[in-house]
Amino acid sequence: MNSSWIRFLPGFILKRIEDRHELLEVLDNSGWMMGDKIFRQLVGLLVGVWLARYLGPQLFGDYSYAIAMVMIVSPMATLALDGIAIRQMVQDPASRDQVLGTSFLLMLGGGVIAFGLAMTSIFWARPEDRLVQWLVGIMAAGTIVQAFIAIEFWFESQMQWKFTVFAKTSAFLLLSLVKIGLILLQAPLVAFAWAALADTATGSVGLIIVYRFRGYSIKSWRFSRTMVNKLLRDCWPLFLSTLLTMIYLRIDQVMIGNMIGSGELGNYSVAVRISEVWYFIPIVICSSVFPAVVKAEALSETLYYAHLQRLYRLMAFLSYAVAVPVAFFSNEIIQVLFSSAYKDAGPLLAILVWTGLFTSLGAARNVFIVSKNWTRVNLLSIALGCGLNIVLNFILIPEYGAMGAVGATFISYWFAVHGTCFLFKSLRKTGWMLTKAILYPKVW
Repeated sequence: MNSSWIRFLPGFILKRIEDRHELLEVLDNSGWMMGDKIFRQLVGLLVGVWLARYLGPQLFGDYSYAIAMVMIVSPMATLALDGIAIRQMVQDPASRDQVLGTSFLLMLGGGVIAFGLAMTSIFWARPEDRLVQWLVGIMAAGTIVQAFIAIEFWFESQMQWKFTVFAKTSAFLLLSLVKIGLILLQAPLVAFAWAALADTATGSVGLIIVYRFRGYSIKSWRFSRTMVNKLLRDCWPLFLSTLLTMIYLRIDQVMIGNMIGSGELGNYSVAVRISEVWYFIPIVICSSVFPAVVKAEALSETLYYAHLQRLYRLMAFLSYAVAVPVAFFSNEIIQVLFSSAYKDAGPLLAILVWTGLFTSLGAARNVFIVSKNWTRVNLLSIALGCGLNIVLNFILIPEYGAMGAVGATFISYWFAVHGTCFLFKSLRKTGWMLTKAILYPKVW
């Protein structure tokens, strides 16, 4: 504990936890994860705001379009292997080299497929736009390079988050400084795509160095056909869920870029960036309370649902606490952060920020779904929400522009999280609990 951030906690807290070694280990790793997320969000927001001001709505729209296109295909590069690979190594640490070697090659192959899909898509969607083709091609190359995140799986399985945080955050900070330098040098847009690729590559190099420093070698990794079958058999539902979620989150930006142009996409993208900046908080809270909810289920059904209702009401309260002031001051927030060039983003942000209510309630609902192991219901909910989002975008964007995409996002988020509860009998009680939380939010 002496080498951990925990030693800086107040003395009365340290006395209560100093003999609880398992709890100390969990707190240590949770602290590293939380610190990494907060640091990345703050630095990413600052650099992103500066970059948006430098590029202006048109070029920032091109940049956002390329990122969205790559993010949609990115699940192909990871195959949602992380949880399955980590579980395997927790259960059998001796399988490390087989798991890492097999995961690396699977993700390398997936990265090549993702790159091919990205390039095929961009040449089909924008056959004459050489700039955006270059942006997508450069950024999509990162899906191949990132196969080395397999190293993260080992450290996470050993609850040693600080090593991966150090490696990847160092690369992130370095490349954030590079981006600032590029802005000061008034570099062309394509330079920032190269910086994004360098960020991924540098993070991979950092992971290799840390892995070697801890006494391991990637030369000992082994490919196993048996492990391929095991990993792919277990990961495919998670992969489908991740793929649908990514399409759900980013298809609106691709559709705006294709249907009405990059200028309006630039305004929409800055509104999305601000509305999403706090989303890590509900995820961290829900991850933290998950063990308590599972224990409550084992003790009493009444206690179990009481815990869930409190969680739902807390998520609603946090959402309102963010949405109300942001909605009222959306124009001022956009003007101060992004300048008057993005003034059209203010009204978009005023409505888009309310989608956070269903994002946070969705994170809380997942606590219930995962505790019941109803992953198929969750997958169906995401698929229905994704399909509705695409249909509404096709209908609303031509008529209302970016505001149409905002409306499509709000309606489809509500439907996926709250509306679908009334379609599935197993979720009907949850639907009424969410309704109660929306109408009567509470801190705890």
